[in-house]
Amino acid sequence: QVQLVESGGGLVQPGGSLRLSCVASGSIFSLNVMGWYRQAPGKERELVATITSGGSTKYTDSVKGRFTISRDNRKNTVDLQMNSLKPEDTAVYYCNILQYGDGRAYWGKGTLVTVSS
Repeated sequence: QVQLVESGGGLVQPGGSLRLSCVASGSIFSLNVMGWYRQAPGKERELVATITSGGSTKYTDSVKGRFTISRDNRKNTVDLQMNSLKPEDTAVYYCNILQYGDGRAYWGKGTLVTVSS
């Protein structure tokens, strides 16, 4: 079992910045993909960004150039630096880990990001 705990959400004005953090604990394999997903009201959950244990990253087009994902393999953490935030970034953001060892994926409970003036 793996537990994920997110932090860092909140209310921010358009154009502002927030940094989300996620800590993973439990039975974590060394080879995995960690990432951030989001779900806006009335919409399906979508991928925001992922990063492999080797450091390869992927972003959805709408956040490229604004968001940066990073991780610390020793601490089992993954962060999402969000700059130039827009109202359409408003959503609950979920941390995710997919483990190559057993193919299982785990989710955090989510943290709410609200971009509004």
